Amino acid sequence: MTLTEQVTKNIIRKLINGDDYRIEIVTLINAKFLQFVIDFFKQVAEAKLNNKNIDIDWYKKEMLNLELTAEEIAINSGLNKKTITNMYNSGTREVVIEASYEHYDTLYKAIDDLTKVEDLNLSLQIKFNKVSVELNINESLIVINTLAVKRAALRGGLWSTAGKQTEGPLMITLCKLYNVPTENYSIKPRAKKIKKGEVNREIDFFLRFDNTEYKCEVKLMGKGNPESADAVIARDSAVFVADKLSDQNKAQLEQLNVEWVEMRNSEGYKRFKIVLENLDIPHSELGEINIETKLNEIFNEIFN
Repeated sequence: MTLTEQVTKNIIRKLINGDDYRIEIVTLINAKFLQFVIDFFKQVAEAKLNNKNIDIDWYKKEMLNLELTAEEIAINSGLNKKTITNMYNSGTREVVIEASYEHYDTLYKAIDDLTKVEDLNLSLQIKFNKVSVELNINESLIVINTLAVKRAALRGGLWSTAGKQTEGPLMITLCKLYNVPTENYSIKPRAKKIKKGEVNREIDFFLRFDNTEYKCEVKLMGKGNPESADAVIARDSAVFVADKLSDQNKAQLEQLNVEWVEMRNSEGYKRFKIVLENLDIPHSELGEINIETKLNEIFNEIFN
């Protein structure tokens, strides 16, 4: 799961301006989810129409079809692939499909038992190409559950991706605002095994002076997150850049002799100059600039 280049730019722009960047992620989640809902309802309608005269579980036959991807089968069964991987310590197609089928059967039975006990009348009607199909209560609950799982998967994936994908460009933007020479900073991919064809977005950012490298940690977290200092300790970071920091966070970081920048402050990014000065990193004064114009210039450099 990735962010578009424009969303990444918007997040950085909001962080530099001290604004809340979260609306960018929420808007993206909404857009992706609503598109999924439309496509999913089309698939459900077509599947129901294709099997309306067959006395079998049409949803399982069509929506858990082995011709679909493992991720699609997992979501349609009411699970997401990451959950299955955590449960079985494996994300292979075979494991995902087996777990999805098992979960779907359990879910179907649970819904069937529930609807026999509860006096509830619920149905969904989907109209597609002037043809409508109606889902009974069991089918409706399965569809609703699938939508809830997809929303949760999108939400978790995109919030996590936002931090990972913004870390490098944000730090480069801060460096370029203060004209830090390119030899005094660098991005290094973390050393870990990745599958062929996948992109490793896990990176470390370093500020450098002479033969000393200073690891920088970026966390787009909420105020008072107790994991902040833990993350710095675990990764031996010298610089911590966050969206918001509580007074306790700042006290913890200062006790650890870790330089920090809180972006969600009026001109919070300007504290990066103090960081550069304390670490003896070459840089120049920001001067009188139009921040929006400068950001556009920087984005043209780093995204091209």
